[in-house]
Formats: sequence, C-alpha cells, structure tokens
Amino acid sequence: MSLLQIHDVHKRYGPFAVLNGVKLAVKEHQVVCLIGPSGCGKSTLLRCVNGLESIDAGEIRLHGDRVSGAGVDVNALRREVGIVFQSFNLFPHMTVLANVTLAPVRVLGMRQDEAEARAMALLKRIGLDQKAKDFPDRLSGGQQQRVAIVRALAMEPTLLLLDEITSALDPELVSEVLNIVRGLVDEGMTMVLATHEMGFAREVASKVCFLYEGVVHEEGPPEQIFKDPTEERTRTFLNRIIEAGRL
Repeated sequence: MSLLQIHDVHKRYGPFAVLNGVKLAVKEHQVVCLIGPSGCGKSTLLRCVNGLESIDAGEIRLHGDRVSGAGVDVNALRREVGIVFQSFNLFPHMTVLANVTLAPVRVLGMRQDEAEARAMALLKRIGLDQKAKDFPDRLSGGQQQRVAIVRALAMEPTLLLLDEITSALDPELVSEVLNIVRGLVDEGMTMVLATHEMGFAREVASKVCFLYEGVVHEEGPPEQIFKDPTEERTRTFLNRIIEAGRL
C-alpha cells in the first residue's frame, strides 16, 4: 500500500478550479517531484495534503486512513506530515532554538530540555548550532530556509512536503539548501517537492509528476520524463525550460 494516496482531488477558489481531479500515489521512501508551469496547482496540492486547505471533492489518505474532509484531526495529521514553505515563515520574535522547539513542546508534549537537545542536534547537523540564540533577521535567506527545514524535521514527520523552497533565495544560497535535501534523500525520507529546479528534480526524484491545468498530466521516472516524455504538453514545457538554460 502507498503511504500517501490522492484520489480524484478537486479544489476551487470561487469560479477558478485549481485542482481538477488529481490522482497521485507516494510510496514510503519515495521522493516525488511536482513540476509544471506557475498556477498549475503544485503548491495548492501540498497545502491540501497538509490540511492547510480543504478540498472540494475527492479523498486524501495516509497509511490508508482518510485525512481529508469532515471529522479529520488536523493536528494529528500535521504530526505526521511536515511542510516547508518558500517564504521560510519563521517567527521573527523568537530565536532559532525557540522556533525549532515550539511545536515539539506544544504539539507533541515533549519536555523542553528534550526538545532543545533534539533541536541542537539537528542544528549542528546543518552547521547552524552556533546560531541557536540568534533571531531570524540575523540569518541569511539560505540559513533561514535550513532552519525552516530543521523545524519541520524536529517533529519527526513520516512525510515531508517542500514547496518551492529555493524560489525566494539568491542563486548563491540555493546549493546550501539543496544539499540538506540531498542528505534527507540519502536517509530515505519520504518527500513530495514542488520545484522549478529541474536539474535537482532529475537528480533526486524517484518519480516526476508534470502538473498541467490542475491534473497530473504525465508521471514517470525522471529519465523518462526529462528525456522522452510522451505528452505534448510535457514536451513543450520542458523545451521552454531547456531554452531558458534551466535544464
């Protein structure tokens, strides 16, 4: 059984249909990269999986259990499904350490000393343990994004969602964030990434899904999608990416 199952999911904002029947399965330890033009529904889909957005039709299941619709314990869902946003979303009035320990203490009921020990171990792993007492405005964009990833990892999620996590970064900071994700891939973390970093998607993905007009238009192994896509829309999109020098 797949860890995550998305069945015919629809999402509208007023008259605008963002998701038009998305179907997707993610197995444990898979890295699934969502690619496609802006507005195709990548970010909305991730937000629906994490319960930040409700869906209008269809069903989302985790471990076979329904996690969408009425009666779902959203807090329980978010204990298992972490999400990292493109805009960092760190609390500016809290130190790095406080940002990382907040959810484990309040949501998981972890003791403060235990949460801090876990946070410091994670921060050391990404080379930011010396920044634990700093506030976010003392960090570079790349450092803030790495802290945002650590904050999600502190909850020990079963599934990690990454929403265009490099799009707000200066080019020279992108590699330090992607290296963190590479490490998570090597450790077998199950992840779904919405990304415009096509070379990175080709490198780390188990499966690539091309979203177009709110549906998974084509999916397959990265070598097949990037070298020999079967759908015309996929070929057109990738040709434009190649012309822009991004693949």
